[in-house]
Amino acid sequence: MYQDFQQHLQKTLNEIREAGLYKNERVIITPQSSDIKVATSSPSPCGEGQGGVSELPVINFCANNYLGLADNKELIEAAKARMDARGYGMASVRFICGTQDTHKELERVISDFFGTEDTILYAACFDANGGLFEPLLTEEDAIISDALNHASIIDGVRLCKAVRYRYANGDMADLEEQLKKAQAQRFRIIATDGVFSMDGNVCPLDKIYELAQKYNALVMVDESHSAGVVGKTGHGVTELYNMRGKIEIITGTLGKAFGGSVGGFTTGKKEIIDLLRQRSRPYLFSNSIPPMIAAAGIKTFEILTRSNELQDRLHENTAYFVEKMRAAGFDIKPTQSAICAVMLYDARLSQEFAAALQKEGIYVTGFYYPVVPKGQARIRVQVSAAHTREQLDKCIAAFTKIGTILGVLK
Repeated sequence: MYQDFQQHLQKTLNEIREAGLYKNERVIITPQSSDIKVATSSPSPCGEGQGGVSELPVINFCANNYLGLADNKELIEAAKARMDARGYGMASVRFICGTQDTHKELERVISDFFGTEDTILYAACFDANGGLFEPLLTEEDAIISDALNHASIIDGVRLCKAVRYRYANGDMADLEEQLKKAQAQRFRIIATDGVFSMDGNVCPLDKIYELAQKYNALVMVDESHSAGVVGKTGHGVTELYNMRGKIEIITGTLGKAFGGSVGGFTTGKKEIIDLLRQRSRPYLFSNSIPPMIAAAGIKTFEILTRSNELQDRLHENTAYFVEKMRAAGFDIKPTQSAICAVMLYDARLSQEFAAALQKEGIYVTGFYYPVVPKGQARIRVQVSAAHTREQLDKCIAAFTKIGTILGVLK
């Protein structure tokens, strides 16, 4: 049987390659930071030494490491100390014997950060979104989802029996039309990303909330790319729109601005969180996050509440980069986040451009279908508080050089 299936797989993979859509993974051989080293050949299969690997130093502009905390010494020390005190792993799900005081403390500090009533932890935000809708809604209810929502929200909606409506990205007229249709259902939830990860735009949460009030709906917002980034003090889109504590459901991750490790969460109204603890399948059937990860998460929120230095630097870096890139002639989508989508439109061009930039010491990735719609290929530059002005200038100069060579800039 496998021979026939193997041929089918080989044909599919060849079609992906021929279309210029095949994704290659590059191997980083240093801690995640603004300066990294990439292996230019495969590591030794024995795992000893470098196996002939040569190191290519590059400046990293494609990590979700928005605040530069992925290699932060305070987080590392907090993780080490908690591993010594509480062990390596839990070997259990939360409701059996997988809950430590560290987990409860992290849930508390996340609630404090967002101004919510309670929080539940997951292995990842993908699990938080995947396990959100099905426990709360039935076929009597409705979900109204933004067309550009993350795949995890889409998958979570698919696992739920609620009636599905979709509105064009950030289009409030379309959202209102879908809300009118959804009056036929019992309960309604509007689901949206806080920052849309491929474009960098922020959802119009204030207008969404107004429509939710008008049409008797709940609001769910995924703060994965916005928490730690958006808002004057990095408290996310609820801070940006002065709506702290008003949104019923917020999901997010520890894997981006908050240290760059693993772990997700849902935070919001107490009864919602309580029911998720009882019925959310990714929570009930997945191991608890390790104590060291939870401890590093606690330390992250401590760092962010005692100073606004990292958020201020991130905002300054992003504004500088966007201004200089647009002045150079690049087409960059409007952004209110640290995501700068440099539009190239052609999939092969995005890969060629990214490969050429790596030779210039700039580490970025081309994004193309199916990650973004066909004809919307781009290089997504992600700015960090860890970037220096010198690094930003080097990136802008390299983009300008390659853009001129490849005919993107005239």
